[in-house]
Amino acid sequence: MTTDNRTNDAAAAADHVPHYEIRVKGHLGARWSAWFDGLTLTTEDDGTTVIRGEVVDQAALHGLLQKLRDVGITLVSLTEVPVAPTGLPALNTHEGD
Repeated sequence: MTTDNRTNDAAAAADHVPHYEIRVKGHLGARWSAWFDGLTLTTEDDGTTVIRGEVVDQAALHGLLQKLRDVGITLVSLTEVPVAPTGLPALNTHEGD
């Protein structure tokens, strides 16, 4: 009898809650924090705001993107961020910099 790796992969994927970095145009003030329920907002020197945190599934991600669109916030980029074993987003480290 062999083990079906697809079953193991599906179980691992079900346990994984992806973290995203959503970069938008402009600086969003502190009043927006409550609107993004549990996500962190960081304003950047380049005139953008990065919204970071867990997004439980694709439906929630689409809902978040729809909220941004509905209020006219321009999306710059969307990146899934690898999660470290501690459950925190992994830090970007570049060797040789």
